[in-house]
Amino acid sequence: MTIRFVLNGREMCLDVAPDRRAVVLLREDLAVLGPKEGCGSGECGACSVLVDGEHRLSCLMLAAQLDGREVLTSEGLGDTETPHPLHQAFAAHGAVQCGFCSPGMVVAAAGLLGKKARPSREEVRRVLSGNLCRCTGYVKIVDAVLAAARVLRGRP
Repeated sequence: MTIRFVLNGREMCLDVAPDRRAVVLLREDLAVLGPKEGCGSGECGACSVLVDGEHRLSCLMLAAQLDGREVLTSEGLGDTETPHPLHQAFAAHGAVQCGFCSPGMVVAAAGLLGKKARPSREEVRRVLSGNLCRCTGYVKIVDAVLAAARVLRGRP
């Protein structure tokens, strides 16, 4: 089947098998490596993407469900030349260790900050609760999200 969607600002038109999962399409067919298949069952959050601004787990979605939608991954937020404040804050606050979970954490946080400019520490924790990190505690990650929120509001 043919699907059309916007991925990180670029229009896509692809033929996909009806049983192709979104995470596989993104990684294997489109070389978008931020979303990772960790658990394959929606438990770890490593495959997080924003679909029409909503946090979704791409391992639980069929590629066909992307048809007509706008998809944003960590790569779509920024790059090495123009990093997103979340990328910068994660680096500055030591919120990245092995890096496996980081893109999913950043995407989940971006979804929150797109809706709420001044989230509380508890709101950040709640949003990130579906994203697992095995390397570090979540304190630095939450601190990074709150710091990025301040930058996005114009307060470094």
